[in-house]
Amino acid sequence: MLLAAVFAGALAAGGTTAFAQGPDAEAPAPVADTLAVEWPQATDEVVVNETIEVDGSFDGGNVRYVPGPELGDGGQGEDQLPVFELSQGESLSNVLIGSPGADGVHCSGSCTLNNVWWEDIGEDAATFRGGDGSQFLVSGGAARASDDKVLQHNGGGTLTVRDFAAEDFSTLVRSCGNCSTQYGRTIVLENVEVTAPASRLVGINENYGDSATLRNITIIGDDDRDITICQKYIGNDEGDEPDETGTDPDGTHCRYSSSDITYQ
Repeated sequence: MLLAAVFAGALAAGGTTAFAQGPDAEAPAPVADTLAVEWPQATDEVVVNETIEVDGSFDGGNVRYVPGPELGDGGQGEDQLPVFELSQGESLSNVLIGSPGADGVHCSGSCTLNNVWWEDIGEDAATFRGGDGSQFLVSGGAARASDDKVLQHNGGGTLTVRDFAAEDFSTLVRSCGNCSTQYGRTIVLENVEVTAPASRLVGINENYGDSATLRNITIIGDDDRDITICQKYIGNDEGDEPDETGTDPDGTHCRYSSSDITYQ
């Protein structure tokens, strides 16, 4: 299996945290396995009514964190709050984020998300903010059920996504097309598995010098090749909807070859 080593590590994670309920808590419902990956079973379930601000590193031991109504309804409203918030240099590991998802995870500087599992994406699964030179890493884990984007890159620097899986989404990774502060952003997708339905893997702004590099990508269930691999846009800093400009690999903005994409 493409991500077997990563998922085996996630399943081996255990323990609880200061946010976990006690041993008398009702057992969480099993996670439906609709991706071509093995999702971990939740070890416990916690309702989150206020954003959890990570201090350094947070290992959830595969506890499911369910956003309460105070965080948002999981729709596309921009005023929803994240379940977890990370600052510069912090990390989040081995957590399941349950329905309705709210606004997932926010990083306000370089961060690492390790084996994070979004069971039902809300507004976005994760949003990354930070200046030039920021380094964001999503390693392991998976996400499903998004009406729009999975990972939103609003800051500067590089977002690397590796050993990750996603199903039923519009865009896997998007470089912000109309943020008031724009950067030349770098996106790297390595060893990523996606399952249709989906619209595109990555969206970048060629006028700001963005680049997206894709290696070892597996696409499942897209017999008609409807999923766009790399969509180029003309971004802006005025909040307007960006214009699409093309999808072909060009070695500069969309960096991949046919051998990097496998269809199953």
